[in-house]
Amino acid sequence: MTPIVVLCLFFMFSCKNKEMKTSIPKLMTYDTIPQEKVHYPQEKHLKNIRQLTFGGNNAEAYWSFDGTMLTFQSDYAAWGASCDQIFYFNPFKDDLAKEKPHLISRRGGRNTCAYFMPGDSMIIYASTHRDSAACPPAPERKVGGKYVWPIYASYDIYVSDLRGNTKMQLTNIEGYDAEPTVSPNGTKIVYTALRQGDLNLWTMDINGQNKKQITFLPGYDGGAFFSPDGNKIVFRASRPPTSELRAEYYDLLRQGLVQPTEMELFVCDLEGGHYQQVTKLGKANWAPFFHPSGKKIIFSSNHAGSKGYQFNLYMINLDGTGLEQISFDPIFDSFPMFSPNGKYLVWSSNRNNGGTHDTNLFLAEWVD
Repeated sequence: MTPIVVLCLFFMFSCKNKEMKTSIPKLMTYDTIPQEKVHYPQEKHLKNIRQLTFGGNNAEAYWSFDGTMLTFQSDYAAWGASCDQIFYFNPFKDDLAKEKPHLISRRGGRNTCAYFMPGDSMIIYASTHRDSAACPPAPERKVGGKYVWPIYASYDIYVSDLRGNTKMQLTNIEGYDAEPTVSPNGTKIVYTALRQGDLNLWTMDINGQNKKQITFLPGYDGGAFFSPDGNKIVFRASRPPTSELRAEYYDLLRQGLVQPTEMELFVCDLEGGHYQQVTKLGKANWAPFFHPSGKKIIFSSNHAGSKGYQFNLYMINLDGTGLEQISFDPIFDSFPMFSPNGKYLVWSSNRNNGGTHDTNLFLAEWVD
């Protein structure tokens, strides 16, 4: 699922279908905002930053295997989205300040976590459209004084071509199935599923066969990605430490809710073995992705912020040493992903949004 609006607001708070591109005369461009707000001086690992979107909440931009396209989700009304929908575009050729990206999720519902399949002609993503073409109702962000986000039981995982034609449904069990990503060699999928009253990581073959649970501890395990060699998985998880907090977690889950305020990063192998905790920073540490070397993890965290909504990008060694701050926006940076060749980083940020709550996509050349 996408905590982008929830985490950012409530803590305060991809080029082939040419006929689909149309002009958007009312697109917001924030022309009056100084461009120094796009790149902060301390961001030494980021070079030639470009803003890719200019309105709405845009998140989870993930690269195609060949590194020429990005798929992402957006609720931007100017593109006809009333809740999260899946789009794709070429970040090196397409100008989303002048034209729409290509819409994939044509069946409606709420959609999330789109990832390219091997060959780049199809994507895998999660959607509620089978339950209803309408957007599911959003719960109150604050329940009993605590911030929450929804776990929709109607989410299932689908494979679609780039024109939006569903080719396969990979999950078909009542309960949350979402957050799928694909291994670099294109043979495995990792995802989060709600089974037996808990949210754990599962893997399956690229065709949906051989589903297997790989994490078992109480708490919300999600946002998983494979290492560059495909032998490890990084993910974020809540681990309620007391019986009272575990009871609260399960009670919220029975209501279709989770509380995203305390999460740490973990690594395991494809079978769930060699399990280790990477961060012990407190607060919310999430959206992890492996550095191209496979020896570090880039992620988003609010552990250093004086206010709960200030999220920045950090990098850390697999053994939990060498923590380094990467981004410095005073509000929100998250969802980092390196391009397959390791030359670029894409992420979502609230920088340069004209004083709105918009979260946009940014692209930078990566400097080690």
